[in-house]
Order: sequence, then C-alpha cells, then structure tokens
Amino acid sequence: MGWNSFPPFIGGKGFFLFNMSRVLAIDFGTKKVGLAVTDTLQIAAHGLQTIPTEKLDDFLSSYMEDEPVSEIVLGLPRHADGNPTTLVPRIQKLAEDLCRKYPAINVVFQDESFTSREAQDIIRKSVRSRKKRRDKSLVDKISAVLILQRYLKHI
Repeated sequence: MGWNSFPPFIGGKGFFLFNMSRVLAIDFGTKKVGLAVTDTLQIAAHGLQTIPTEKLDDFLSSYMEDEPVSEIVLGLPRHADGNPTTLVPRIQKLAEDLCRKYPAINVVFQDESFTSREAQDIIRKSVRSRKKRRDKSLVDKISAVLILQRYLKHI
C-alpha cells in the first residue's frame, strides 16, 4: 500500500492517522518546467527546482518514489482576455498522462494568469545580484510557487 492510498485521515476511538502527503505544482513551459511543493502538512509552498521539459517524466517518477504526493496542480495559462494560450492543449495532454500514470493522485488545474510577471516583480525586489535576476529558471520556480499558493487558498 503506497503513500497515496490513505484517505486524508482515518479516525476511530481516538486514533487518527493523517495523510502526510505533499501537493506538487507544475509551471509548464515548452523548454523548462518550474516545480513547487508543499510541506507534508500542506500549509506552505516552497520552490523545488526548474528542469528541462523533456526531463519532467523522469523527475516525477523519481520524486514520487521518495515523497508522498496526493495532488498535482498544473498551471493553466490564459491571455489577458481570458482565452487559453496555445500551450493549453499540451498541458491538458500532460494532465491526461499524469492521471494514467498516477491514478491515485488527484490532478487539477489552477489559473496561472500573470504569475510570471508577479515572479519577476518578486525577484526584482528581493534578489540583489543582477545575474540572478536575469535567471529565467528562477522565474519559473517562483511562478510554480505562486500557482501553488493560489491553489492552497482555494482548498
């Protein structure tokens, strides 16, 4: 029985077993993927890393072996007018693939409108090094954190 087989809690006669699993967020891009994850209590979101898109499947397989994950949140990009971007079909295909590969994990979408712009503002205000401020992988990772934070506010 894997980590994701347990319900959120099992109670009875004073005994509670809480599901200590994480929520993983993905900011999907054609070249790179930003990743963020919660702590096991699903309270705080932390940037995990940015990886090349073609390595996402291998990364997830390895990560799922080591860490209990109950949900995967995929950022869904939209234009300013609310219409989906050209990336949405690839993200929907990714969601289908994840559901097939990890049937015990809930896969959900979260609006990611303006997360890259917000991430750039955060970096501009908090990162001193000009070289680090230009690092696109940092933007992707912070965008994933913002997607995850938005999702956590909704549950």
